[in-house]
Amino acid sequence: MTDEPEAPERPVAADLPGGEQAAVEAILAVVDEPVGEARIAAVLGISRERARHHLHDLAAAYRGANRGYELREVDGAWRLYSAPAFAPFVRDLVLDGQTARLTQASLETLAVVAYRQPVSRGRIAAIRGVNVDGVVRTLVTRGLIEEAGRDGEGGATLYRTTTYFLERMGLASLEELPPLAPYLPGMDELDDVEGLR
Repeated sequence: MTDEPEAPERPVAADLPGGEQAAVEAILAVVDEPVGEARIAAVLGISRERARHHLHDLAAAYRGANRGYELREVDGAWRLYSAPAFAPFVRDLVLDGQTARLTQASLETLAVVAYRQPVSRGRIAAIRGVNVDGVVRTLVTRGLIEEAGRDGEGGATLYRTTTYFLERMGLASLEELPPLAPYLPGMDELDDVEGLR
């Protein structure tokens, strides 16, 4: 016989003040990265459909209450974000006078990856017309792009954007990227734009 204390009995989310929805809200308040419906459902011991229902209800409630934050779905996962209207204040607090802007070369490379993914460094360099090794390393380090396997032909590493990229851009998925055609005059005559939206 041991003298170890018994673990406290785990409460049922529905029995707590505010019920399951308040439990979902408590989880969202502490996550560092977006969390999926399946994970929330598993933690709370509820169905995925109930978790989805609570997430959509919370998102609608926040939108209708003029809060300083909102609940967004990004790439199939959910997280609380500051409302866009308050971005200047949040940016000032987070950056505290520091700037973390991307260079023009980084922005151009990121755009190529976003619209052509998965894409190799060699292909990015061919499109941009310059060596992109350092820029690609910077974008990987900042978590905006990641390796996406190997090219079947030459075995080159392929790159794609990350969920963090979607978060930073305020996009739910890559389908929300704006079309490029309006910004590329004579796009029909260009040989190298197949697959660009």
